[in-house]
Amino acid sequence: MLATRHEAWLTWINARPDAPGMMIAAMFRRILVPVDASPASAAGLRMAIDLARDQKARLRLVHLGKHIPPARRKREGMTVEELAEAMRKQGRKLLERQAALCRARGARADTALYIGLAGHPAGLILAEARKWRADLIVMGTHGRRGLRRMVLRSDAEEVIRTAPVPVLLTRK
Repeated sequence: MLATRHEAWLTWINARPDAPGMMIAAMFRRILVPVDASPASAAGLRMAIDLARDQKARLRLVHLGKHIPPARRKREGMTVEELAEAMRKQGRKLLERQAALCRARGARADTALYIGLAGHPAGLILAEARKWRADLIVMGTHGRRGLRRMVLRSDAEEVIRTAPVPVLLTRK
């Protein structure tokens, strides 16, 4: 009988790491990490970098640029193209910094940037996970509870409920 993709992740671990012939199969090869400028996102990225180094996995950093850059908010008369370009520029800078951090800590990372005011982060994360064939999604969460979670919505909760792969959450 052939093992499913998830069953193939199971492996054996010998109690003695120096034992001859010991094999530990990597569980994750492609780790998707949604990033933004929040402390929760930074915590998720740190965890993903450590996991990627341990698993010898690739990271895909994905960012949805949907916030108007502060310097542009005060300016009147912006066209849609100018707004999109400002968000694209801010998103690229963020992704470049995050990818440089990954490289500095010994993890391979590529990036994906999406721009749009109407974009829904959870839907985008799930679509990118399917498109890129991620094995795992690692993301930070603010850890909101009660009424705040209901009002502000939890992208992490939505990702967990509908993700095609395992999801690892960390709080800031």
